[in-house]
Amino acid sequence: MTLPTLLLAVFIALLYGALYHLFRGGGFWRLLLYLGLSLLGFGLGHWVGIWRGWTLLPLGSLNLGMCSAGSVIILILGDWLSRIEVGRESKV
Repeated sequence: MTLPTLLLAVFIALLYGALYHLFRGGGFWRLLLYLGLSLLGFGLGHWVGIWRGWTLLPLGSLNLGMCSAGSVIILILGDWLSRIEVGRESKV
């Protein structure tokens, strides 16, 4: 992967994280969480696409479809897991 492709991938992943933050809301730390999750999911989606040989919406050497799917899946999963509240007292 070339440097311009890598920069485009980082830009698109950060854009997905920012749009998800705009959609879901939250403070500054949520924004950082969403940006990190989006970068992680984008990379995992690209890796899975290469590993399995799946190509969906190729953009040069970037597998944009798999990257986008990975980013969205990790964003939704991470958001769901981050909103789980732990009860500190017994309900018995």
